[in-house]
This record gives sequence, structure tokens and C-alpha cells, in this order.
Amino acid sequence: MENRIEGKEHFHGSDLEKIEKYFGIPKESITGFGANVNPLGISPKMREGLAENIDAVTAYPDPEYTKLRNQIGAYAGCLPEQIIVGNGCTELISLFIQILKPEEALIVSPTYSEYEREVRLAGGNVRYYALKEESGFLLDTADFCNAMDDRTRLCILCNPNNPTSTATEPEELRQILAYCQSRRIFVMIDETYAEFAPEHVSISSVGLLNDYDNLIILRGISKFFAAPGLRLGYALTGNLKLLETVKERQNPWTLNTLADVAGRLMFTDTDYIRRTRHLIFSERERIYRELQNWKNIKVYRPYANFILVRILKKGITSYDVFVHAIRKGLMLRDCSSFPGLEDETFFRFCFMMPEKNTELLNCLQEILR
Repeated sequence: MENRIEGKEHFHGSDLEKIEKYFGIPKESITGFGANVNPLGISPKMREGLAENIDAVTAYPDPEYTKLRNQIGAYAGCLPEQIIVGNGCTELISLFIQILKPEEALIVSPTYSEYEREVRLAGGNVRYYALKEESGFLLDTADFCNAMDDRTRLCILCNPNNPTSTATEPEELRQILAYCQSRRIFVMIDETYAEFAPEHVSISSVGLLNDYDNLIILRGISKFFAAPGLRLGYALTGNLKLLETVKERQNPWTLNTLADVAGRLMFTDTDYIRRTRHLIFSERERIYRELQNWKNIKVYRPYANFILVRILKKGITSYDVFVHAIRKGLMLRDCSSFPGLEDETFFRFCFMMPEKNTELLNCLQEILR
């Protein structure tokens, strides 16, 4: 087909400079449907507050980040002493894994590649538990538990999962946690996208923190609060001994003063949080219902701010769809680089403002319907 380009490249949601060079499209004219970032941009309360508090950079931050942890606790629904903040989730993933040093980690896939990297850097082995397409990429908790063996010391899940946007509810996770606790296995749950989940569906595992000392929850502000550059992540656990060990290993002042101030502001911006959820909830439902009516694709019920699509139309690959869209300045994610989705029939896109979402749907109709 006319849009096919030889020498296929893989592009991630933040690869705008690479795309600009490869396709000759100015990055300023590209709408990023591949980055999964809140289309409303940053919190207005944070924007105004940072300007007013710019002089905070003349002082060191509180090494305990007490005010920030208090605010996160109020926002997330847990105790401040159960929280540790870090330089993005990446630092916290690395610290916890370095301390746990699992002989083997069982990772639900397809998923984010950083988990495997950190386990291997810590000297551990990685096994993947593949979600099945025929089951709608939903986790079979009993089968997952059966997949663990005597060497398994850590299980890692992203919930809702990236790139499938599917989710596992807390009662199912409770079964996993109880089983793992009996076998002295830690469970790390990445809740990067949990705040986007529908209001009527409980996705977060925060309510299980007091019941299981083998639970670690990871969150950040890159996606929901559209502030990846601040590098603010946080982890929650009821295992205070483990938390203290992580703090001892962590470098002092890992979070800069502006990120500390920004976090305290954005978590209290209730109007921004409400508008974000309303936008994502309404657009997710509209787009999911629309795509269910298309005959040449298959979609899976989304719980995050993005949706996974499988191409059923013969002769069309996920890269073809990517190229067709990028020619129009619309960047989605070709998912063939994810383990388990290599057959080039899957792509993913996040929900932007309604008019842009409609523009992307019209673009996809041209090649898929």
C-alpha cells in the first residue's frame, strides 16, 4: 500500500524528535496518542502555585517530605507512614527490587519493560505469565498462582495493565496476595493508570495495604497529572520494616524542592481531578462503543485512559496503521514491540480531547473499514 515504508522502526510515545527526523513531520504538529498523558495538561493550581513559590529552590527540601506524604495519604487513602516518595516510579521500582533481590520474578505480560530490566540488574531471573487474547487479556488468578514455583519471590502486575488497558479487581488481587503471603512472595502492583479507572469500578489495591505485608503499590504523576518532567513517584506499603530499609538505601533529597511543592498543590486540585475523570470516562465509553461496531477490528474493555485494538482486516499491519495516522499528524502506538503482541495486529491509543479523538477515529476508518 502507498503508505508503507521499508525498514520498519519502533516508536514510543515520547519519540517525537525521532519521528520528526524519520517522517519529516514537525513535532509541534503531532498529536501524541501514544504517550497516555492527560490531555488537559498540568494542574492550574500547580501552575499558579509554582510561580508563587519559585523561591523555594533556595532551600533544601524536607528530607522526610512530611507535608507531601501527608497530602498523598489524604489523596490516595492511606497513612503517611506507609508512603515513600522518589525520583519517579523508576527509582522506586529499582530500590525495592534491589532490596528484595528476588531469585525469580513472575511478571504479567505484555507489559512495561522496565520491570524485567531491574530484576535482571539485581541478579534475578524473569519469567513471564502471558495474558491470553482469547480471554480478553484478563488475568486468571488461580492459573497465575499455579504458575509460581519454589524460586518465585516477586510477582509484578500493572493494574490497569499497559498496553491492554484491562484490569484485575481488588477481591481477585486479595486471592493472589493471600497465596503469595503464605509462600513468602512479594507482590508489586503498578497503579500508574488506576486513577483513570471508572468511578463505579474499584481497581486500586490501597484498601488491602493493612491486610498484607507483602504488597507494594507504585504510583506517579506522569500520566494522570501530565507532569512526567517533575519526576515525582511514590510507593505505598504496609510493611514498615521494608519501607525503612528502602529509605536507608535511598539517596537523600531524591526529590527536588519544586517537585515537592508541585505535589502538594496538584493533589489538592479537586476541580482539575474531577474534570480529568469526567473527560476520560465519557470519551472512553464513547470510543469503546463506537469501535465495538467496526467489523474489521476487535477491542477489549478499557479501564485506563487508552484502548488496545486488534486488526482483523487481512493485509493491514499495526505498522501500516501507525504510518497512515502519523502522515496526518496523529501518533498512536504500534504494539508489536510488546512481548506476546509481535504478530503486528495490535495498536494502542489514548484518549485526547473529543475533537481530536473524532479526528483519529475518522483517520482509522479510512484504513480499517
